[in-house]
Amino acid sequence: MTGIKEAVAAGKKEERWLRETYVDLLIEAGAQNPDIVILEADLMKAAGTIRFKERFPQRTINVGIAEANMMSVAAGMSAMGKIPFTHTFTPFTTRRACDQVTLSIAYAGLNVKMMGSDPGVTAELNGGTHMSMEDMAVMRNIPGMVIYEPADSVQLRKIFPQIVSHYGPVYIRLLRRNAVSIFEEDQEFTLGKGTVIKEGTDVTILATGIMVAEAVEAEKELKREGIDAEIINIHTLKPLDEELVLQSAKKTKAVVTAENHSVIGALGGAVSEFLSGTCPVPVIRVGVQDHFGEVGFTEFLQEKYGLTKKEIVAAARKAIQIRREQE
Repeated sequence: MTGIKEAVAAGKKEERWLRETYVDLLIEAGAQNPDIVILEADLMKAAGTIRFKERFPQRTINVGIAEANMMSVAAGMSAMGKIPFTHTFTPFTTRRACDQVTLSIAYAGLNVKMMGSDPGVTAELNGGTHMSMEDMAVMRNIPGMVIYEPADSVQLRKIFPQIVSHYGPVYIRLLRRNAVSIFEEDQEFTLGKGTVIKEGTDVTILATGIMVAEAVEAEKELKREGIDAEIINIHTLKPLDEELVLQSAKKTKAVVTAENHSVIGALGGAVSEFLSGTCPVPVIRVGVQDHFGEVGFTEFLQEKYGLTKKEIVAAARKAIQIRREQE
């Protein structure tokens, strides 16, 4: 494998929380561009953005626990030429404020960046009410929306300036805590383009977020079985890198998707919808099987909802078996 660290094989996590890297980048961008402002829904300590407030108090607005209003305020600020970044947990950025995001921001063609933290099972002890398994599906249905989920801090650092310079609504799905260290510092990334971690010929594994590390581990087990898996990190769910997905699917003719999200409507849904009309091949989706979340630590919840390398390996075997039966 090229471009990834050996540490990923051992599941070694980064020393700093991903939110700290995010706030570093936000402060750096704010120092360069006076139009950057942040809006908060009374979660500055949780998001770590209190450091931005200390540096730029006049460019920090806390609207209180009023997420829908926060999106409307952000839309107004964008209309006045600012570049607003909003912050709250994933369910409150998406399902709670969906109408304001859809009409006030996206329909109006405005330039608002929305950070949703603690995606999927990483919401942990906040429990089912704060554990959004459908946030990417909600945002993916909004025209003009860009959806981005980094796998580690290297990827976040490389893509963040592209998010700032992109005009239009962007949903940043951000793990708050320590990410598994995956990519080397010299690895380059492009918003809207997937990243091939390892080339292969037998099965394609498309993964995003915390499931990238699981996919890398699954590849090693598959290799021991004589299966040559291609691993691709889809860090930008929308727009989907259709060219790369199609190229890989034509080569392997068997596809697995892996995401910390419901299998309905996000990565698995996007890939299945696209390939059904361009290259009909077996697509097995690894993700949450239409369930609400619950209280628990991430590792426990990954096991409970089938978000581990074990499920990816089983899905790869199944996709290959279906392909062979069809040949």
